[in-house]
Amino acid sequence: MKKLSKITLDFLNRSPKLFIGNEWVDSFSSETIPSVNPANGEEIFRIAEANDQDVDHAVDAARKAFHKTVRDMNPSKRALKIQRLADLIEDHLEPLSQLECLDNGKPISRAVADVKAAAAHLRYFAGWSDKIEGSSIPVHSPNIMVYTRREPVGVAALIVPWNFPLVMAIWKMAPALACGNCCILKPAEQTSVTALYLANLIKEAGFPSGMVQVLTGGGKTGALLSHHMDIDKIGFTGSTEVGKKVLEASSKSNLKKVSLELGGKSPNIIFDDADMDRVHQSLVWASFYNSGQECTLGSRVYVHKKNFAEVVDKLVQKASELSMDSGLLNPDLGPLVSKEQVDRVMGYIDSGKNEAELILGGQRKEGDLSGGYFVEPTIFSTSNHNAKIVREEIFGPVVNVTSFEDEEEIIAYANNSRYGLASAIWTKDISRAHRFAHRIEAGVVWINSYDLFHPAVPFGGFKESGIGREMGKSALELYTREKAIWTQL
Repeated sequence: MKKLSKITLDFLNRSPKLFIGNEWVDSFSSETIPSVNPANGEEIFRIAEANDQDVDHAVDAARKAFHKTVRDMNPSKRALKIQRLADLIEDHLEPLSQLECLDNGKPISRAVADVKAAAAHLRYFAGWSDKIEGSSIPVHSPNIMVYTRREPVGVAALIVPWNFPLVMAIWKMAPALACGNCCILKPAEQTSVTALYLANLIKEAGFPSGMVQVLTGGGKTGALLSHHMDIDKIGFTGSTEVGKKVLEASSKSNLKKVSLELGGKSPNIIFDDADMDRVHQSLVWASFYNSGQECTLGSRVYVHKKNFAEVVDKLVQKASELSMDSGLLNPDLGPLVSKEQVDRVMGYIDSGKNEAELILGGQRKEGDLSGGYFVEPTIFSTSNHNAKIVREEIFGPVVNVTSFEDEEEIIAYANNSRYGLASAIWTKDISRAHRFAHRIEAGVVWINSYDLFHPAVPFGGFKESGIGREMGKSALELYTREKAIWTQL
């Protein structure tokens, strides 16, 4: 096992507290939640569970900071603080990646990549801080001037998931801070450690008291934030079911602005003229990256009948060769995040065994890994598009492979989903590729590639995959509100 740094070990020995007003404070309830290493099921940390008094405390600190300091902060000053936070994240690469690896289970190399990506997102949005512009609008009257402003929304609650804990927090925090908001970050209860470590770096970067709070806790804490009358914006990433509850909470409270990045059941489509070498290099990772715990993964693989046998054989071979172990040992795949997630995934696998042909896997890993939450890469094949494993998001290392014959058929298959997050097409026919890209009901389309991201490129879904776009210039709309100002000259 890779040796943990002293900084990492010291942080894991901290008492559970909340970060409010640039200070570490005890929760009002003193209740805690265990954080478990999914590689062995052992407790590594305890987090404080924020209750209604804690949420009120955090909201009050954020609102006071917004009106007193943050709203009128020079944009260039904001940019420097965001850049400084990016520097500190890079300086603390080792403890952040080790904590992410321990808490989430992902391979250490993937955790390192996530930490670097978090810094890159901060740098990108720091550049937007002084470029958030309005416009003047001619209204055909020489005596009237009309212009618009984009202003920060105020207090933004950011509720992030457990599959990419640090980078998802930064996806939301970076544009929120660049736009001049105060933030309340609520990490997933399964993976809160890196968010708490990040709090120290936020203070060291010089953000004013109250500009960022970190509240830990379970679903009740998230619900309190969603219903709170003094929160102006909720940014949520997670399941579609919970996302609907967040949206409902807005409608029942103060109609706060809501953005949602939700589930997916993405089609990965391989035509008969695809570059098969590139397909084989990509497909195993498009199917099983992060042990399948990624909303964009191509869990519906559609292959032209001409190449179907070849693709299945190659995918089975490559998936069989994937190593699984504790993330600190840097295997290909780590464990699932929790026992609850294992139970969920195994429930889908059991269902799949009754409605599809099981080609590979379908079991939990035994032997030395039996104490952890490991599930084998699993491949099914069925042409039943109403099968549960084809329709529903599993969020584990499970894919279904189906053959098809023509373009119209596959467009219908691909769009036969309540989700519309991501998609991919593999073909040398550029006209076909763009016809597909225009007709697919998905917010992201990859052509002859899969799972590419960049801070400058907007990301988000159609249908029940969400509302709004994260990353890129589009994210600024999530954390600002537009005001029109009329002047009679």
